[in-house]
Amino acid sequence: MNSQVLRKLNIPKGPGVYFFMKKGSILYIGKATSLKDRTKSYFSSNIINSRGPLIIQMVNEADNIKWQETDSVLEALILEASLIKKYQPKYNTKEKDNKSFNYVCITKPTPGVLAKVLVVRKRNLKRPLPNLPFTKGEEKGGGPYSAIYGPFPNGNLLKEAMKIVRRIFSYIDQDSIKKQNKEFYDQLKLNPKDLNEYKNNIKNIQLFFEGKKKNIISNLKKEMMSFAKDKEFEKANEIKKRIFALTHINDISLIKGEISERFISEYRMEAYDVAHMSGKNMVGVMTVVEDGEIKKSEYKKFIIKSQTGTNDTGALEEILSRRLRHTEWGIPDLIIVDGGKAQINVAKRVINKYQFLDINIVSVLKDDKHKAKEILGDKNIINKNEKYILLANSEAHRFAITFHKKRRNKDFIK
Repeated sequence: MNSQVLRKLNIPKGPGVYFFMKKGSILYIGKATSLKDRTKSYFSSNIINSRGPLIIQMVNEADNIKWQETDSVLEALILEASLIKKYQPKYNTKEKDNKSFNYVCITKPTPGVLAKVLVVRKRNLKRPLPNLPFTKGEEKGGGPYSAIYGPFPNGNLLKEAMKIVRRIFSYIDQDSIKKQNKEFYDQLKLNPKDLNEYKNNIKNIQLFFEGKKKNIISNLKKEMMSFAKDKEFEKANEIKKRIFALTHINDISLIKGEISERFISEYRMEAYDVAHMSGKNMVGVMTVVEDGEIKKSEYKKFIIKSQTGTNDTGALEEILSRRLRHTEWGIPDLIIVDGGKAQINVAKRVINKYQFLDINIVSVLKDDKHKAKEILGDKNIINKNEKYILLANSEAHRFAITFHKKRRNKDFIK
């Protein structure tokens, strides 16, 4: 698909969900603050820097774009998750490790225990919750939840979304029931006032995540009229405020997050570091940050085989050469090395050898105390991703030291 096809489409400027299509089948689903601007970004000249090779492949494969408008960015986020779960598009399921996806879960209420609203990673969905044991039969089922919504690929945006939901419908989570937090949450009116209100809030949260906002508003209007008829004007006014909040969702934090996400979404960063003790027990590691989040399940360890002494650049060359043979691990958009220009040159040499010409490289230069003082490389990439570059580099250093200590202790025991 090319930009000429895009120009023929009358894509609106408002928030919503878009679909990259091929012969009527959905290849990819995404959300947008502005559908027009977001879809246009897939055809920009710097797509290689802002998107991964998988997404570029998807755009080339697509022959059409469809969309569905929403009233707010928050609703676009929720709709995106629902549609990804329903259709399982080819490129949504390929782009990340599904185990790291987040889900919004509502726990099953038990005698004396109210339902909670939690954010849970996929790999933890079937685990028992603290202070909430499995009931009979749940060991074979889907865990201690009455409802599960997702997947939500971006954990940071989901956190912001849940803050907005909570301002409209207060609920209990793991943090709000802790003694040290209860008073704070009470003051912010993030804890419910009574049991009936709380049960209604949980029902409304479920309806909201099912895309039934109109049903919620209709029910609230009936409730407001009932309170007004009984001259309970204070309660009627509270519901009026809630209806206003639902119809005027203030999701500026999600808009900011979505703008930031454009530079990091589908963008895989791999950081490398070497550790040894005067050349002994030399090891290397690879850490991964994708979509602004650490991916520990994709970390790799390397025992250096070809180097002796303290040849860090030689060790780095071995690590990168071994790593890039494994195309099944995915292709990084950015490689982060620890050191200076020498390390950058080594990385370039290896990448050129394997002909992965679209991989960018940056290097984190350290001071005498091993703290980052400068990042070398493409300034545009650094400015957009500095926080995540330093995160990946710091993780690589920690992981390398830990791995080296284990190897050293193992040799000592021998």
